[in-house]
Amino acid sequence: MPKLIVVTRSGEEREVMGEAGLSVMEVIRESGFDELLALCGGCCSCATCHVHVDPEFAAKLPKMSMDEDDLLDSAGDRDATSRLSCQLPFTDELDGLRVRIAEED
Repeated sequence: MPKLIVVTRSGEEREVMGEAGLSVMEVIRESGFDELLALCGGCCSCATCHVHVDPEFAAKLPKMSMDEDDLLDSAGDRDATSRLSCQLPFTDELDGLRVRIAEED
């Protein structure tokens, strides 16, 4: 199982193991991080699963869709490392991925 490093809004860092094939959002929620709301359940219709991804992993992630880009435009905490965690498949290649949960809008 690949490892995911999650940094909460308060700065707490925790390593969790996740099942390859889930989305990063699903791994975060199944690991007990309640501050990642993911209200749409992974349908890419809200931005409540917004995370900041370690730039070291940017090349390993799928290209951002226009829908994801549009949703992130509405996020107040968007930056160059912003992604919607529901749009990131968690794979063995992402072992060690570090994400920070974005501030709530």
